[in-house]
Formats: sequence, C-alpha cells, structure tokens
Amino acid sequence: MKGFLQWFKSSAKMKRWMFLILLGVVLICYSVAQILVYDKIDATALAIGKIVISFVFGFLFMITGFVFLNKRTLEVFIESTDNRMENKKGVNVKSLIFNKTVYDQGPNIVVIGGGSGLSTVLSGLKNYTNNLTAIVAVSDYGEENSEAERELGLLPTEDIKNSLIALGNNEAKMKELFEYKFNTGRLNGYTFADLYFAGMTRTNKDFSDAILNSNEVLNITGKVIPVTLENIQISAELENGYVINQKSKIPEVVADKLTKINRVYITPSNCRPAPGVLEAIKNADSIIIGPGSLYTNVIPNLLVNGVAKAIKDSKAIKIYVSNIMTEQGQTDDYSVEDHINAIIDHCGEGLFDYCIYDTGEIIPEYIKMYNKEGADLVEQKIKNVKAKGIKFIRKDIAVVNDGRIRHDASLVASSVIELICNDLKFKDKQNDPQFMMLNSKLQSDKRINKIKQKQEKKTKKGKHERKFETINSKGKKSKFSTKYQERIKSIKESDEKAKNKRKNSPQANKEEEKVDIYKRMQEFRKSGYKKNG
Repeated sequence: MKGFLQWFKSSAKMKRWMFLILLGVVLICYSVAQILVYDKIDATALAIGKIVISFVFGFLFMITGFVFLNKRTLEVFIESTDNRMENKKGVNVKSLIFNKTVYDQGPNIVVIGGGSGLSTVLSGLKNYTNNLTAIVAVSDYGEENSEAERELGLLPTEDIKNSLIALGNNEAKMKELFEYKFNTGRLNGYTFADLYFAGMTRTNKDFSDAILNSNEVLNITGKVIPVTLENIQISAELENGYVINQKSKIPEVVADKLTKINRVYITPSNCRPAPGVLEAIKNADSIIIGPGSLYTNVIPNLLVNGVAKAIKDSKAIKIYVSNIMTEQGQTDDYSVEDHINAIIDHCGEGLFDYCIYDTGEIIPEYIKMYNKEGADLVEQKIKNVKAKGIKFIRKDIAVVNDGRIRHDASLVASSVIELICNDLKFKDKQNDPQFMMLNSKLQSDKRINKIKQKQEKKTKKGKHERKFETINSKGKKSKFSTKYQERIKSIKESDEKAKNKRKNSPQANKEEEKVDIYKRMQEFRKSGYKKNG
C-alpha cells in the first residue's frame, strides 16, 4: 500500500496524466450516453456537434494521458537506477529514457596520460559513454619505492588509483576510502589502496588481471589498463649533454644547469605493452592524449614499444589536449606548439588530428601565484608546428579550483564529444542512433552550462562594490571593469597591504623619524630667522 501511494506524490508527476485520462473517460462516456438517448426529432447540428467534439477530445485526452503516463513511468524508473544523477530534484529528464543506451552504445574512447589531467578528462567523459579506457603508467620512473610498495611487493599504482577514482560513481567517497591512511598497529603508514591492490594482485595472481577485474569489483564506468607491466625508468638528457636518471631531480637539475630538456627516454627501451593496450587503441573511435606532465607522464607512455605506431595506424579521431600552465624544470616558457613539437620529436608525426587548447583568459592574480613556483601560462602560439594537417581548437576550458588552475572536466568532455559528433555528421550518419543520442545529450549539457554560467555571473555581479567600477568616455561601465572587477579589487587590496607593510616596517619608521627631525629643524630655522629679523 505504501509503495502504491508513492505514485501519487507531487514529485512523481503522475497525477496530472491520471487526471487527463479520467477526463477523457468522462467525455467519452458523456458522448456515448448522448448517442444512446439520441432522438432524431430533436436532432440539431449543434447537438450533434457537441457529441462529436466530446468524443474526439475524450479520445485525445485518453491517448495523450496513457502515452505520457508510460513515458513518466520509464523516467521514474531510470531516475531511481541511474547512479550518474547526483541531484535528482528539479532535473530536466527530457532525454533520460535514452541515457542507458547512450552510455552503453556510446563511442569507444581511449585516454592516454597521467596525473591530475588524466583524471579530469576521465571524470568528464564518463558522463557520455561506458566504453572508456584509461591507459596509464605503473612506474615512478626511477623513484625509490615507498615502504608499502616494498613490503607488499607492489608496482607503483598512483595513476592507476587516481584513474579508478575518476571513473567511480561517487568520486569523493571513493577518494576518501582509497586515500585513508592507517595510523595504528601493524598497518601504521599503509593506505587502503595499498592493501586493496595487494589483495587483488594475490587473488588474481597477476597485476594486469587485478587491475582489469577492479573494473567490475569497484563497479566503475569504463576500464583502466596499465601501459606496461615492466617497472620502467625515465632518463632526461639536457641540452648540455647532462643526463638525469631520477624523475624528481629533473626540475632541480634543469634549474641549476640553466638549460632545457633535449629528450627523454625509457629503460628498458623495448618494454612490451600490457595485454589489451594495443587492442584498445586499435578499436577506439577516439584517442585522447594528455593533458599531463609532458616529459614525465605523456611522452613516456608513448615510448612504450608499439604504442605510438598503434595510434598512428588507428582510424580513430586523435586529439591532443594541451596543458594550461607550464611546469618548472620541464616546460619553462613552452607554448602550445612547443608541447606538440616535443611529442613529434620523440614519436614522429601522425599522432594528432586535433589539438584543443585554452584561450589563456585567466585572471593574472592566479598566474602570479604560479610565477612564484616557477610556472607560467602556456603561450597560445601554433604557427610553427612541425606536423601538417593538425586542426587547432581554441576553447575556454580552464577553471580555478581551490586557487589552482585546472582543466574543466565537463568542458573538455563536451569539446571531445562535439568533435566525435561532427565526424559522424561528416560521414552522413545524422540518422545513426549514436549520433542522435550523443548530440541530444551534448546540446542538453550546453544549455545547462550556459544557465550555470549566467547564474554565476549574476552572483559575482551582486558581490562587487561600485567603487571598483570604471566608467568609459560615454559614461557606461567598461567591459574590462565588468569582466575583471574582482581582479581590480584584488590589485587595490594588494597594493594597500604592501603600503601598510612598508609603513609598519622598522626601516620605514626610521626613515619617517629622519623626515620628521628634518622638518622640525627647518621649522626651527625659519622661526629663528623671523625672531632675528
């Protein structure tokens, strides 16, 4: 009985269609009753018209009610079973019926990279397809293994762990669990992830199978595959010939030697790709490379024997997502073209069809913070790329999270899906179910993002103070002021703090005392001259 009453809740949106069906039944019954008592003598055009109209509207109301009641029933069912919907209140479920099919029959996408950039891309793409494969490294490239890795006999699993978290249905809770660190007893210093990977490796008797089976055990969207099962080491050769064999030492040595990285290479150079890597690349509809640390995440994965060749031979849409910020000691002063040329120098041409890069419109205060760490904005130069035929797409894909500049997961994902849709359209597959469903979801997400952006702008606009607005020659607020009011406010506050700091410093106090003494002497002299005069 309790379950039956749930259908009559206002949130179920069922009662309106039930009422419409009931109204249709009443109108049909009324028209039938009129026919049964119909008298030929009293028949008029108006009376006949009433009977016909009642019957027609009653029939239409019933059909419409049944259609939308069934549709809403399916929507409620999918709402309750679709784990991707975090907030199910007030969600527009116009195309929700097709969501399951969109994910299951979505494009086969392979993502190659590492670090936070890889996790961001995976987090966004899992909302469009279940056929998602992350190819990541299982090596710290010459770094000393942690105590847990030595004790449990594990390969480095940092990128594997982050990719599994990114593909999880609840990233926050999964991250909290995997990164939980024991601080008592024999497990002191171990994380849950260490114990999980150790247990899975021993249960499956093979590390590769342990990772593949984790996809089912953790019920994640897509799958994660290690690029190789060999513990490879990365070496960086600098322009002055100096060779660095430890990943963490690269930025420090590059800064000390005042030089740049000439090339990187892995040892052993003939390491074999893990089972399933080349097959995943071959069967992909789209291959995404990056973002991530150029010389320590992206290029090493491509140097594994056979990976770069498989990408070149693949008929998939190949996309490179460029970094937004440079990295100290790795990509100092690098532009977009420098990143691409470095990959071409190591792996040859044919790896990319498209390059997605950011517009670079980032408030300078955040860039200033990166400057203190030796990083800077990646310059948007693309004229001198060594490979021909690469199409460049410049989009606003940056977001600031906790003071750090990151790729926006949803914007990167929508840019990739848009390219896939355009490719299907180019192949005259507008009537293909995959295209229709992907395109429908893409347009829906774009509308939602626009609404969110408008709401954020209104919120920010309300918080700004009038005294920080600038007025142009026509008496209207300038576009710069509208866009960078927070920046103007921050600069003024920063200048005010610096001014106060200078005032309160001991040196400033001494200088003020000197000025004060000098002024008093001048006044004394003037007063003495007046008396003597």
